[in-house]
Amino acid sequence: MSPLPESEAEPEPVLVPAPEPAPARSGSHSDQELLIVFAGFNRPWASWIGDRLERRGLRVAYLRWDPPSGTPLEESLRDLTLAPGRILLVLSEWFFRLGPRGHDEWNRALREVAVAHSGRFAAVSVTGSVLPTAVSALAPVDLLHLGATEAENRLLARLGMPTDPLPDRAAGPGPRYPVETPEVWGGVPRRNVRFTGREELLGRTHRLLADARETAAQVALVGMSGVGKTQLAAEYVYRFSSDYDLVWWVSADRRSILRQQLADLAPALGLRTGAEYGERLRAVRDALRRGDPYARWLLVLDGADDIEAVADLVPTGPGHVLITSRNPNWAEHGSTVAEVPVYDRDESVDFVRRRAPRLTHAEADQLAESLEDLPLLLDQTAGWLNESSMSIDEYTELLRGGRGQEVLKVSADFPMAFQTVWAILLNTLRETVPESVDLLRLCTFFTPGVIPVRLIRDLPPDALPERLRPLVEDSVTWARAVGKLREYAVVRAVGDDERDVPDQASAAGLPGTTGGDTLYLHRMVHQVVHQDMPAEDHREFVEVARRALATADPGRPADPRLWSRYAEITPHLKWADVLKSTDPPIHTLVLNCLRYMYLSGEYGAGIRLAERAMAGWRELLGTTHPRIWDLSHHYGNLLRAIGDYRGSEAVDRAASEHLRAEHGAGNLEYLRAAGGLAADLRGLGRYHDALELSRTTVGLFASLVGEEDSRTLNAQNNLGVSLRLLGRYEEALEVDRRTLAFRTRRLRARHPWTLFSEINYAIDLRLLGRYREAESAQERSARMHRQMLGADNPQTLRAEHNLALCRYHAGDRAGARPLFGEVLARCERVLGEDDPLTTMIATSRAWVERETGDLDAALTRHNEVERRYTAMLGPAHPFTVGVRGNRGLTLLALGERDAGREEIERTYAGMCEAVGVDHPWAIGCALNTAAARSRTGDVESAVVLSEETVGRALRGRGGEHPLTLLCLLGLADDLRALRRTWEAGRAEEEALNRLAATLGPQHPVTVEARQRARPHWDFEPLLI
Repeated sequence: MSPLPESEAEPEPVLVPAPEPAPARSGSHSDQELLIVFAGFNRPWASWIGDRLERRGLRVAYLRWDPPSGTPLEESLRDLTLAPGRILLVLSEWFFRLGPRGHDEWNRALREVAVAHSGRFAAVSVTGSVLPTAVSALAPVDLLHLGATEAENRLLARLGMPTDPLPDRAAGPGPRYPVETPEVWGGVPRRNVRFTGREELLGRTHRLLADARETAAQVALVGMSGVGKTQLAAEYVYRFSSDYDLVWWVSADRRSILRQQLADLAPALGLRTGAEYGERLRAVRDALRRGDPYARWLLVLDGADDIEAVADLVPTGPGHVLITSRNPNWAEHGSTVAEVPVYDRDESVDFVRRRAPRLTHAEADQLAESLEDLPLLLDQTAGWLNESSMSIDEYTELLRGGRGQEVLKVSADFPMAFQTVWAILLNTLRETVPESVDLLRLCTFFTPGVIPVRLIRDLPPDALPERLRPLVEDSVTWARAVGKLREYAVVRAVGDDERDVPDQASAAGLPGTTGGDTLYLHRMVHQVVHQDMPAEDHREFVEVARRALATADPGRPADPRLWSRYAEITPHLKWADVLKSTDPPIHTLVLNCLRYMYLSGEYGAGIRLAERAMAGWRELLGTTHPRIWDLSHHYGNLLRAIGDYRGSEAVDRAASEHLRAEHGAGNLEYLRAAGGLAADLRGLGRYHDALELSRTTVGLFASLVGEEDSRTLNAQNNLGVSLRLLGRYEEALEVDRRTLAFRTRRLRARHPWTLFSEINYAIDLRLLGRYREAESAQERSARMHRQMLGADNPQTLRAEHNLALCRYHAGDRAGARPLFGEVLARCERVLGEDDPLTTMIATSRAWVERETGDLDAALTRHNEVERRYTAMLGPAHPFTVGVRGNRGLTLLALGERDAGREEIERTYAGMCEAVGVDHPWAIGCALNTAAARSRTGDVESAVVLSEETVGRALRGRGGEHPLTLLCLLGLADDLRALRRTWEAGRAEEEALNRLAATLGPQHPVTVEARQRARPHWDFEPLLI
């Protein structure tokens, strides 16, 4: 059974004027005008013919041919003669199917009208099918199997026009010759030869796309399951393909699949990229945005129901995006929404009669009434009835089935009548190939859409119920079951024909898909079959699905090379109901998937799974079961990743307190929970408490499992973070150097944990003022992050943000600025604007905007960052306090001295309260505060503060650190304002000499110091 069609009511046919033509030939008015009459299915032919004739001076009008079924054909044909000029009929089987009407009726009408006005009518044929015999009187020219040049010559000859070549000025690009496909064409389903109606909706969609602004040419076809959105989109592609040079169809029901299929476009665009699909994806989106090499492109996103998961991947540019979705909220994401309703009754009847020719008009109407005009139901039911001897009355009686009239009503999701239809169909399958019903029911324990049933076939026979073993072990039985399901359009095999089903298998990272190893099951079918399953089958089959997923678990969620395997597994956890299993391997599967989600940046999905698991396992296993504490570890990590430190602290504290009370402080599980709690304390700004707990866990881990054990190294890594947040950068560098060395030796140089240690090491170097060393280390590490984790992984984004900071402080400000913007844009797209990493990067971006003079943009971003940190951490947290100080600097730059000073003074007081007066952050805030006082005329107070600040900086940072030297320059500026010239000169000379020696004489900071620009310090949030 072919995919279902779509349809919509159509107004009376109207003449559509063509664009303004080229200068007309001499002759009578009627000789210069031509009406092209075509079935909507053949729109590309009409467009091409009209273009070729307009270039030769004809004024062309178009009429989509769709005569009302209640109007005699003779009358509809006679109406054509009311148009001026000649009439060209574009003939195909579609032209004569509209109605539908038999050949006898057509022959009568053609002889009575077209033959009687033979001087007005001409025809071309674009089909190889048999047409009514009366067509021969119109002497149609066959254009189907010709090249474009010969087809044009024959068209011109049939109309009595010269066939001389056009001059160069008239030979520019136009609609593509319909036999030729666009230069790039991928993933598009086969054209549905039974597609019916929807003419007004197709035309409206085309107008919406054509009229949209270049950056927002997006139309979302929205409607309930079964109305035929996909088929409507496919028909649009074929009908308007001559408008495009590139057509690419992708499945958008899962983010991972959409990303992969977009990335697969890279070779067709001739883009030279690496093997990592994230890199190819970025190159593809950039090429589409630029319209290079193709500006006339069409991208179809099929099944984009989860808007939040895919909206950020929708390309922009000069091309068009067509979306199919059940979700009506695409309008909030820049798309024009076109609602796709059920068929009107005439369309239903026409379609049913094409699908089931044995049914009369009255019977088709009766069936449409019973199924309430839903195209999917009509397609599947009519196809089945056409091969059955059952009468419509009998079938309608079965539909009733003693359930009353309500079974014929459409619910909010699916019509209940559809459940009855499937009950009938399942009975038929059970009577013919009973294994097909087992396979179908088994499929419903995987998520709807692409189902990797090969995972079932990979199970050992003893892991299967007795009844399923023949299905899996015997390839003939398997093929027969799959074949029967496909015969009834219940499933489609993925991979056997890319035009039949979008190639979702490759996107999901699946191996070969021949032999029915990967199937596609529609959501609607999935739900109905799942709900109508006997309880015994449910109990048996859900266990099979769980075992299949557990067997497919690679067991190493920290290995990026295996993330595509986890991306395949995780969508199916919900339908396999894994959270209700007491089987330990299933628990391990859930925990591994949570670890994968954390490491790969899928935080939202991970938190939702962890929340469900926490509730389900507490009920299933008890509140103190060991698995609860394993789950707490992953749950806490995910909450911490999104900045919910209070939530993660509650989870980790409960786990650590229970485990310590139960097993003592030397228990490894307790130490893991304590490490998580220390991270939570860091997030909450309780740095001293975090340091104490971090030191304890490192010592205990080392004594229990050794210094080079991965758990000890993880705790040591966290110790370095605690030291860094306290401003103890030298100690942090030593700890991080040791951790990096151990991880490089113990793991591998490209392991994510080793790469993370490289980030920490480079941050320490940068905070110590060793900018060029830091840049060199981070440059190499950032490249490795892209290769191993992909450009959009959160850890890669951290690495590239630190690289931007290293470049900036090393003096390459021009090279750093665009990287700040690029990393921030990717972070906002991948993680969202309120994510902690996004907010951290936005903080840097704001002061870069201030430094480049974009003060209004900087102030706006400062305000937004302060709002996010206040909501996330509270008003007294060091991060919140610090970004307020950055905002104060921007207010000073804007000339708002009093407001700026007030903000900076409050920041200094708040930072001293939060971290102490000797912390580098407090010293930096003091530097800014002295500058603000000086700029507002309070010079004596500024000198006192500057002298104190230099003393603190010398004691804490040493005399060579850039922050100390900035404080010394600030003091010189304040002394100079008090006419203490000799002291100012000595301080300035000392600072300039040390800056030149430390940073270099041409470093921007050194140059600015020689120009006596007042130094300042920008707060930078750190990783926790």
